[in-house]
Amino acid sequence: MRTATTRSVFGLAFLTVFLDMVGFSILFPLFPDMLEYYIGKEGDASLVGRFATILGGWVGAEKPLDSVAVHAFFGGALGSIYSLFQFLMAPVWGTLSDRYGRRRILLFTLFGTMAGYGLWFFASTFWLLVLSRLLGGIMAGNISIVSAAVSDVTTAEKRAHGMGLIGAGIGLGFVFGPAIGGLSAGWNLVGAFPEWELFGLHPFSGPALLAMALAAWNLIWAWRKFPETLDPEDARESEGRTLRPWKALQGLEHEGLRRANWAYFSYFLVFGAMEFTLTFLAAERLDYGPRQNMWMFVFVGLMIALIQGGLVRRLAPKLGEVRLAFAGMVLTFPGLVLVGLTSTSKQLYLGLFFLAAGSALVMPSLSALVSRYAPPSRQGGALGVFRSVGSLSRAIGPILGGLFFYAIAPWAPYLLGAAILIWPIWLAKALPQPKPPLG
Repeated sequence: MRTATTRSVFGLAFLTVFLDMVGFSILFPLFPDMLEYYIGKEGDASLVGRFATILGGWVGAEKPLDSVAVHAFFGGALGSIYSLFQFLMAPVWGTLSDRYGRRRILLFTLFGTMAGYGLWFFASTFWLLVLSRLLGGIMAGNISIVSAAVSDVTTAEKRAHGMGLIGAGIGLGFVFGPAIGGLSAGWNLVGAFPEWELFGLHPFSGPALLAMALAAWNLIWAWRKFPETLDPEDARESEGRTLRPWKALQGLEHEGLRRANWAYFSYFLVFGAMEFTLTFLAAERLDYGPRQNMWMFVFVGLMIALIQGGLVRRLAPKLGEVRLAFAGMVLTFPGLVLVGLTSTSKQLYLGLFFLAAGSALVMPSLSALVSRYAPPSRQGGALGVFRSVGSLSRAIGPILGGLFFYAIAPWAPYLLGAAILIWPIWLAKALPQPKPPLG
């Protein structure tokens, strides 16, 4: 039988996803300086130099290093690398945790996360930076493990509350990550100790060291406090099954799993396009600068964290996850329209409120539904695939959003996104009520 305490599992799950998102977003304020540093060090003919030139051609920038759009596309590419490998590995980690236990696989991925930041610490070349983001994305797939652990220790009725806490961790991580990156940007270890450059240190090793310390803290806490949550009976049921999670889940006959995954992918494809282009739109329509953009994302992150950490817990037992997911998607629709047509800060923030509230309801509700649709022996694999399709949408969405913004018009990612949103709204409306899955 399980010996885990719900509180310890919730605390570790919150911390893990919080630090995963901090690691994902800590680079955001550093992108312009990073691009300039690597091109200055490796030259215009290098991989990063040619990449910047190509991006400059896309947006018509004569001087790529001075173009905000090129900086953002550069960051989007690094983010896509991270999300792509999170997409590939989330179901693998989840399925491995179904077979070998949550604790063992989680500790391995947390060590790998720390190693990824260690690689960034020594990333004096662009190739090492890319490799560090690749490793970070691979290990960030552990969100499927903590989601499965939360599912292990909660009843079906409390599942949305547990998934809401995970969502709150993601929201707060997205707030604090860029803040930490911005505050630590001036901590230049090479400037203080020039001889350390011989060992591969660079101007951004300070933020990398801070991120590595946070990851080490997460690892130590998990090693000391995180209990095994997988029931031995469920682990035995998973033995002998394929470790190819996508193939394994094809054998699950619950229609809700497929429908929820498609709804999640299409919804966050639109949301990712919005997130990526939001600063461009605010700069063009309202002449926002870095400080105003920071407060804009702080507002969104805090709204998501507050709603997922508190409101979802109260609404889920009364309304059910299907209605909450549907309501969240419907709320997102006016948010996209208001932001896409914005002409004042009040209109912008009203639209952002709808977007934040909508996404805060959608993610924990769909997570809880996937958990309830899947049998206990396949929780990790099912939630891994679910988190994986979300990562894929966040890898593709920013690229599509940027292309729509510059190739069509600034309103395109929002109004076209609202039109696309009709598809996941229909999928959410038709989701079956949770019941014991077949297979």
